[in-house]
Amino acid sequence: MSFEVKIPTVGESITEVTIANVLKKEGEYVNLDEIICELESDKATFELNAPAAGIVKWNANQGDVLAIGQVVCSIETKTELLPIPSAEKSAEPTTGQTIEIKVPVVGESISEVTLANWVKKNGDLVNSGDLLCEIESDKATFELQAEASGYLTILIEKGTTVAIGTLIATILTSTTSDKPVSNSPETTSKPEAQKSTQGNPATPLAAKILAEKGIDPSAVTGSGEHGKIMKEDALKAQTPKASNPTQEVIPTPKSDTKGSTRREKLSSLRKTVARRLVAVKNETAMLTTFNEVDMKPIMDLRAKYKDKFKEKHNVGLGFMSFFTKAVCVALAEFPSVNAMIDGDEIVFHDFADISIAVSAPKGLVVPVIRNAEKMNFSEIEKEIVRLATKARDNKLSIDEMTGGTFTITNGGIFGSMMSTPIINAPQSAILGMHNIVDRAVVIDGQIQVRPIMYVALSYDHRIIDGRESVGFLVKVKQLLEEPMRLLLDI
Repeated sequence: MSFEVKIPTVGESITEVTIANVLKKEGEYVNLDEIICELESDKATFELNAPAAGIVKWNANQGDVLAIGQVVCSIETKTELLPIPSAEKSAEPTTGQTIEIKVPVVGESISEVTLANWVKKNGDLVNSGDLLCEIESDKATFELQAEASGYLTILIEKGTTVAIGTLIATILTSTTSDKPVSNSPETTSKPEAQKSTQGNPATPLAAKILAEKGIDPSAVTGSGEHGKIMKEDALKAQTPKASNPTQEVIPTPKSDTKGSTRREKLSSLRKTVARRLVAVKNETAMLTTFNEVDMKPIMDLRAKYKDKFKEKHNVGLGFMSFFTKAVCVALAEFPSVNAMIDGDEIVFHDFADISIAVSAPKGLVVPVIRNAEKMNFSEIEKEIVRLATKARDNKLSIDEMTGGTFTITNGGIFGSMMSTPIINAPQSAILGMHNIVDRAVVIDGQIQVRPIMYVALSYDHRIIDGRESVGFLVKVKQLLEEPMRLLLDI
């Protein structure tokens, strides 16, 4: 009996995922619920488990982008009819067979991709699972692997844009003796032999990241097989410092010499981000209203109780819990700010799922604090720490980043004084926090220096009127300047 393993539904707005890492080889025996591969969307990485025990047969390769519901592999439970491979020998196609390498389906709306880079050369002897090339769509960059061991014939050159399903290469399968990988003691004991089995010292994505950082791959320790440098290794790698910076010779440019310029191709992922941001600007009547908040009451409260708070709850007391609580109270008073448009209808929410913008290695991600209106300060702080940690480790799930009703973003941690944040569609409003600066203000007729933060609310004017937007922001300001009202729920 054969079980088809399909890409599961992982979120309302997610239509495709990438096979980030294949953990079980073709023909390998797997147990029930054993992890067979890791899947990655543009928001999170998650694991796919075997639905039954048996032998795995792959329909896709590591690096392929598959649509939701598409078959990724099958599990053959009639193990008595199939050989279980040993560590010394894996299942191989018949010697002399020609395997066609075609551009896989990468999403319903994607009709063509670009061959960004060939990792292997024409005529190379490759192993099953070796990286062959790097392919870019307008949504993501992914890697295409060899489906069998043999000699590679490249049919399409680097930089060419081709349609889905196009034949780009073939592999003429080789005999076992022709394999470049060997498990003999002679090869495993020599570093040079190990290096030859792994091909490039880094995956194409890892190599690109290292090149952007200006780091030599030989200076990075890889966590992959045979020391292969993976994407995570490249992200963690630090740029080496000069041994003696004072001895560096910096040439003085001539006054009549113009500075040089360079061009970099816009990545497919950046194109998608740009397209979505422009869509929000074009499809919403977005505008921004501003106000300022005197942060002294919150800062005084934190200074007085932060040590006791951390001692009791084992978490720090930050500004985000105050802002989150204030936003939840204001959303209940101004429900249109917590609503969204769905066709010809307005969807109102009687709960507050607050999206918090977090800086992660891949870029900005927006995990969601569910039912934040029911949480106290310590629960909010713990949830923020949990989500931020998972974001830094690229471990956020799709569910943790979908379904928010309102977003808070804090540009102040980077030094921003004021900004007009863009709405996180399909939501209708977003609150922007900024840095805190001592300013001279008039209080009770006296000029005083107070820590002031500018706050900005960008909103969709189609469903949020000026009265609601200004009233919402004023309510947030009042609650932040009188934090005891949040604690007393008044």
